[in-house]
Amino acid sequence: MSGWDRAWYWGLMFIGIDLGTSAVKAVLVDEAQQVLSEASSDLTVDRPHPLWSEQDPAAWWRATDEAMQNLARRRPKEMAAVRGLGLSGQMHGATLVDGRGEVLRPAILWNDGRSAAACKELERREPRSREITGNLAMPGFTAPKLVWLEEHEPELFRAAKKVLLPKDYLRWRLCGDYVSDMSDAAGTLWLDVGRRQWSAEMLDATHLDEQAMPRLVEGSEVSGVVRAEHAKRWGMGSEVVIAGGGGDNAAGAVGVGVVQPGSAFLSLGTSGVLFAAGDSFAPNPARAAHAFCHALPGRWHQMSVILSAASCLSWVCSVLGGIDEASLLQEVEASGEGSNVIFLPYLSGERTPHNDASARGMFFGLTHDTTRAALGRSVLEGVAFAFADGRDVLTDCGTVLENISVIGGGARSQLWGRILASVLDQPLDYHVGGERGAAFGAARLARLAATGEDPGAVCVPPEVDSVVTPVAEWVDRYAVSRELYQKAYLAVRQLYPDFAKMEGAAP
Repeated sequence: MSGWDRAWYWGLMFIGIDLGTSAVKAVLVDEAQQVLSEASSDLTVDRPHPLWSEQDPAAWWRATDEAMQNLARRRPKEMAAVRGLGLSGQMHGATLVDGRGEVLRPAILWNDGRSAAACKELERREPRSREITGNLAMPGFTAPKLVWLEEHEPELFRAAKKVLLPKDYLRWRLCGDYVSDMSDAAGTLWLDVGRRQWSAEMLDATHLDEQAMPRLVEGSEVSGVVRAEHAKRWGMGSEVVIAGGGGDNAAGAVGVGVVQPGSAFLSLGTSGVLFAAGDSFAPNPARAAHAFCHALPGRWHQMSVILSAASCLSWVCSVLGGIDEASLLQEVEASGEGSNVIFLPYLSGERTPHNDASARGMFFGLTHDTTRAALGRSVLEGVAFAFADGRDVLTDCGTVLENISVIGGGARSQLWGRILASVLDQPLDYHVGGERGAAFGAARLARLAATGEDPGAVCVPPEVDSVVTPVAEWVDRYAVSRELYQKAYLAVRQLYPDFAKMEGAAP
């Protein structure tokens, strides 16, 4: 695109909104791809029963409105120049609305484990499920949740006219249209991922049809226009287009420039993701890898997912009492000691490679000499071992990981980076602004939708801030520890179903 062609949008601004599990984040990005301002609003997760994980969609909208109004107060002039808004969000959540768009029940989230039996039933109903979707039926996916709902909440199932993913509920509130993008829809188990269209067979297996689904667009396409009342409240002009956007991981990949084969990122968010971009559909469901559409046309990706990553660090801080993540990380660093404790990070069950919703976390090797720092370090190491398991799943089926970038809130910890690099035995790239992740990627998708630019010119990797390399003396030690970590899971996995029964029977 020539300079004259570009002149018409020079000076325009773009918004990226990421609906996470713990917060909604909004970023304001200028034409030079600089983040001018960002705002966030916290969310909480409800766990009314063991394995359940839910949120009120109304809280998503309140948090979004709060974040956007904060941007408007800080940058009123720039907000008036916004021409595109992109959405990303936590994947797989089931948000049921009636014919008027009213929410029927709390959304069932990605880390909800109640539908394990429904997964088996879904694959029984449609034996070609893995072939069509490229993925195992797992409790986190959307379709099994609807199988569970039909059995346990049949009146609500019948009342539902649309099933929306979390970010697509925000889109409905923003523009009044029911739309999703390919990358997020690929995580429902209703999409024919290779053909990038809804699968009539998979919908029929959940006693639904395409009328219950939003229409599909690519992540860089226009999906609608922000309603006038919202644009006015947030100080924006008219005709602000909304990009299709992407699931949080695909949007994060766009933000960090992971769009070409061989490029990958490791996300240290609430969950943990190892994401590898590709230009073809390459499923490997036998090892619980995910094969999804990317947020750009003609692109796909593979992904290994661990359900608890940075959330493990938050958890251990909460149970240790009176300490936050930053303080614990400083304490671990200052101790200078390794950990002789093995931690299994399966606080919400696990996906790759185990596909085990009943899995539970565990500390192994505690003694009277175990310190708080040792517990903290074992958590960092356990999450790193889980990432290594996921890496092996991808590479075992031929995926090449030439470069791995680190994104997400956990990316702020250089100590964790050294542990990860040593466990993976591979350098890791840390980018300027890498912790912004999906929100920044959503803003890039907004720009593409508004301007029609070439994605290759926009979706480039941000500047590398640092490269974290393996610590030579840690590599061999972690290889031994990881073997014990794997044996620990194998030793206790047969106990998990019985433990789940005990949880259900607890007074």
